[in-house]
Amino acid sequence: MDRAGTGVARPGASKRSILFGIGGGVVFLDVATKWLVQRELSLHEQIEVIGDVIRLTFIYNPGAAFGFYLGPYSRGIFLALSLLALAILFGMYAFTPATHGGRLASIALIIAGAFGNLIDRIRSPRGVIDFVDVGLGSARWPVFNVADMAVTTGALLLALSLWRDDASGERVKQPTGGGD
Repeated sequence: MDRAGTGVARPGASKRSILFGIGGGVVFLDVATKWLVQRELSLHEQIEVIGDVIRLTFIYNPGAAFGFYLGPYSRGIFLALSLLALAILFGMYAFTPATHGGRLASIALIIAGAFGNLIDRIRSPRGVIDFVDVGLGSARWPVFNVADMAVTTGALLLALSLWRDDASGERVKQPTGGGD
């Protein structure tokens, strides 16, 4: 219902609820888990959760995803890139129709993840707090966090959404009869 009590919801209201609901939940979970890790683990400490397959390992990542590092300029470069990415993502979100709930949710996940890691970059020169450590023995995936999971999940869902729309759009454009 709108503020005037007419019973008609404003189109932007549902878009905002998706962004703030998903985004707020992810950012809260990301900040809370990083706080707990900092509080309960020592730097580089490892705790087995499911044997050697899933561990908690507290590290600071001064670079980007998968340990991508640009030396002493990494913090500034990745701060700037994060802000640019957020501006682009907010633009995408604004121009996505309210009827595309799945796409809005995927963009909200990416925004929330980018914002969660941006918080770390702003508050600490040491980098982003990572702690989820997955692998077997010495064959390990780079350590990651909740924000990284949100960005990855959102990016995959966004790609799927765009691919599905593109595929259905191509089908619509195909001629339906006659011809050569």
